[in-house]
Amino acid sequence: MAKEKILVVEDEEDILELMVFNLKKEGYTVHGCLTGEEGYRMAGHLIPDLILLDVMLPGMDGLTVLRKLKNEEKTKNIPVIMATARSEDSDVIVGLELGADDYITKPFSLKVLLARVRAVFRRASAGTEEKDNARVLNAGPLIIDSVRRKVEGIEDDSSLTATEFDILFFLARKPGWVFSRNQIINGVKGGDYPVTDRSVDVQIVSLRKKLGVHGGLIKTVRGVGYSFQETEE
Repeated sequence: MAKEKILVVEDEEDILELMVFNLKKEGYTVHGCLTGEEGYRMAGHLIPDLILLDVMLPGMDGLTVLRKLKNEEKTKNIPVIMATARSEDSDVIVGLELGADDYITKPFSLKVLLARVRAVFRRASAGTEEKDNARVLNAGPLIIDSVRRKVEGIEDDSSLTATEFDILFFLARKPGWVFSRNQIINGVKGGDYPVTDRSVDVQIVSLRKKLGVHGGLIKTVRGVGYSFQETEE
């Protein structure tokens, strides 16, 4: 059976060739390109199962490519792993807010890259298997459907990014439980996910804003993390 199709967008030709070669060795169907403009066009044409997207691209940068992909119906649900060489987390935070599924910091080992790719596909497969057994949470004033990825009870659930929805669902599954930032990321993205406290906090702030009058359901537990309460005090 044919494996998943991956698009790699990377402007350093030697790194691109190395990534393509090793992903093909794993049995994936792989396409590569060197610019953001070409990556954007190829994504719309190929509709890959995953995009590995460098942030620092000439011309149209990776965050612009990501924003455009997430704004189009046919490409908005394609999982994206960002690659960034920057030491600061600003690109990571923006990328997660735009809907990226994961990120990896350069220089990275091929072992780590392949593990991240497999993790994304495992999560996608798990989501497919759940379609036959819908998981719907009645979370106070909200109804959260993890299969249709819909939230009833807020003004515009389509405004939630993939990561924001996953965080909401993760917290709402165990109302009253307090989770650290690392537990939230591990629960949503899987283990061995490098994350800063700030990136989680930014996701929570954005999620609360989009929940509108129900933003207070997500409580900050000082010095620990966050919890979901089914009633607002």
